[in-house]
Amino acid sequence: MTDEVKETFVNASGGRRATGGGSAPPAPPAPAALAAKVRTLAPSMTRSMQRVAEAVAGDPAGCAALTVTGLAELTGTSEATVVRTARLLGYPGYRDLRLALAGLAAQQQSGRAPAITTDIAVDDPIADVVAKLAYDEQQTLADTAAGLDTVQLGAAVAALTAARRTDVYGIGASNLVAQDLTQKMLRIGLIAHAPGDPHLAVTNAVQLRAGDVALAITHSGSTGDVIEPLRVAFERGATTIAITGRPDSPVTQYADHVLTTSTARESELRPAAMSSRTSQLLVVDCLFVGVAQRTYESAAPALAASYEALAHRHGALRGVAGDRRA
Repeated sequence: MTDEVKETFVNASGGRRATGGGSAPPAPPAPAALAAKVRTLAPSMTRSMQRVAEAVAGDPAGCAALTVTGLAELTGTSEATVVRTARLLGYPGYRDLRLALAGLAAQQQSGRAPAITTDIAVDDPIADVVAKLAYDEQQTLADTAAGLDTVQLGAAVAALTAARRTDVYGIGASNLVAQDLTQKMLRIGLIAHAPGDPHLAVTNAVQLRAGDVALAITHSGSTGDVIEPLRVAFERGATTIAITGRPDSPVTQYADHVLTTSTARESELRPAAMSSRTSQLLVVDCLFVGVAQRTYESAAPALAASYEALAHRHGALRGVAGDRRA
């Protein structure tokens, strides 16, 4: 979300704090992140921009040799569309995109193994299912890591570290991820909640204020039951964070910091919720480890205390298992 768009929304919302703080714009994505960026943003592009994005991701070497006019002719679009696509992918202009394409082409020519298909058929042997799922999970994690804005991530970690309390909103599979984050934060002594009921999420959000954090997790970025409490928290002055696979989706209108996850292809036997959860969990782990690093002096004793408090339960369970084997 651009500073201009956020500023427009802030002014329309009754003078909410300005964003950006004069910070420098994010650096263009590294060449290795280009394909991941295309997969993430393609669904939200116009068809003409998709043609440009698919061309540069599919043949980086060939496109790197083309001028802006040549790429426009190749894709049946206009020079303006090529430039807009380059900017949407995170590059200041087409020249920067060409440099990234040249770098990506060089990486591909260095002998990297070709990607295997991840389509799972009904009659696939279980060994093939394991191999395909493992590869797809690895690709999802790699794409998410490559496309993650570390400046935004660092700002989100700082906000979570300083927060009086944190609310995390998610529905369905995203609520599982929300629960994962709050449980981790509770174990290092931080106050965090992940209400699963949409009404409770809104009533919790009403209580937030400056110094609190609200974090929304929604792959589509358009889940109303997640957007609504984030909007309420935003209007109450809390710092807001969105984890989403659609960086231009409605949820980002209310987010001070946006963390983008990988957008994987959905198949009949592997719904999008599975791959989106994988990428969301990576982002959540990055947030938690960042917070734990910054609060190590208090986090380490809190973790030790939680392990000690549960140790007798683990011992009792081992005793029951031993009795059953006897």
